[in-house]
Amino acid sequence: MEGESTVKFDRWGSPVTTTSDACISLINSYYHQVLCYGRERKVIMAAMEEDRECVLANALAALFLFSRDTSAASRHLQVAAARLGRATSYEKLLYDSVSSIMNGTDCETVVALHSKLLREFPRDLASLNRAQALCFYMGRPDLSLGLVEQVLPENQQESYIYGMLAFPLLELGRMSDAEISARKGLEINKSDPWSQHALCHVFQYECHFREAVKFMEECSPSWIDCSSFMYTHNWWHVALCYMDGHSPLNRILDIYDRHIWAELQRDDADCAEVYLNALGLWLRVDVRGWIGYTGNRLRNLANCLLNQESWHVDWLLDLLSVWALAHIGEIPRAEDLVKSIKSRLYSMSQKKQQSLHKGVLLAEALFEYGRGDYQHAYDILGPDFNANNFKVIGASDEQLDVFNEVWYTILLNTGYTSKAIGEIEKRLQHRSGVPFLWNLLVFTLMQI
Repeated sequence: MEGESTVKFDRWGSPVTTTSDACISLINSYYHQVLCYGRERKVIMAAMEEDRECVLANALAALFLFSRDTSAASRHLQVAAARLGRATSYEKLLYDSVSSIMNGTDCETVVALHSKLLREFPRDLASLNRAQALCFYMGRPDLSLGLVEQVLPENQQESYIYGMLAFPLLELGRMSDAEISARKGLEINKSDPWSQHALCHVFQYECHFREAVKFMEECSPSWIDCSSFMYTHNWWHVALCYMDGHSPLNRILDIYDRHIWAELQRDDADCAEVYLNALGLWLRVDVRGWIGYTGNRLRNLANCLLNQESWHVDWLLDLLSVWALAHIGEIPRAEDLVKSIKSRLYSMSQKKQQSLHKGVLLAEALFEYGRGDYQHAYDILGPDFNANNFKVIGASDEQLDVFNEVWYTILLNTGYTSKAIGEIEKRLQHRSGVPFLWNLLVFTLMQI
């Protein structure tokens, strides 16, 4: 950058050292893409091109590239580090938070750095979004809620803030508060996909499946420009509502074909995110005994998982992939993935090993379940399994619930009928309107 450094301000009012108005404009566009779960986060690379010496642009470009090209990400982070001497206080705090992620710092410290940044710059909702994602993968919705409550006074009428408030509320079981927050978010911005998503979660929890489908399908035109994750995840929710609302299987298959599998045909698709939502759907279909009526869809999907590029992108994706590969008979490949998961765990710090050990046990059990060895699956999980204790794998309550359904299936196939009945009845005390659980309970009682 030629000439004397100039401080400009981004959309949050945070100071940025740059002489380029175009750079600031493109950084603001990047923020928007983050908050609306858009497909165009790569716009941050254009911001960096407008001012190659801008600390903020380089740090955010490094973050964007981190999961795509680690060497390129490191180069941008080095550029940012070399220019910290003339950076603003905001840029220095942002750099610290981003570099901590890229350097593998423990999550508690990374979240603490984000909290420090947000105390000084509470309007930076992009950093709040990033911090909440970290809390999600720590299985700590309480920390996530604390962060958004910390900045809420400065963002009372800001778009996207209430969806960010709603999600940890619903993960903490505060459904009425989550609904109020999600509806507030939609009053401000009816196209906010995260508020839409949160309200759908509430509808599902309350077993208002028809209302959820109607609401989400009315919202669906606004998802066209969403990222692969948000687009397919919202359609995943719709498919689950059809499934639990006694709709024909063809409805579910149509959603999969048109909105999940078809996403993989896009040039800009994030395949791993699509696989995650697709497999989460197929495991539910399998638990309900319908997988034999879905043609080659699961096999075609699982064949994509033979490529190790999708391994270890996400813990939940790894677990679902183990099940899918075992289910279609790719036993050696499924075993390789389980071994690789264990190897990945052992390379982590002792603290992380302790917290994620549950994930390895679940991977082993899903391998056995996938190939039909229910007794071994039971032996691995033990008699007190509860999927709700597995948030540390990075999954919402709705995503975890299928593992409870797998657990009921394991119990019924290993002769623990009375225990299965007790577990299903316990679950129905919390969600009394789930048809699958009632049907399973009635069927089981009739077999006694």
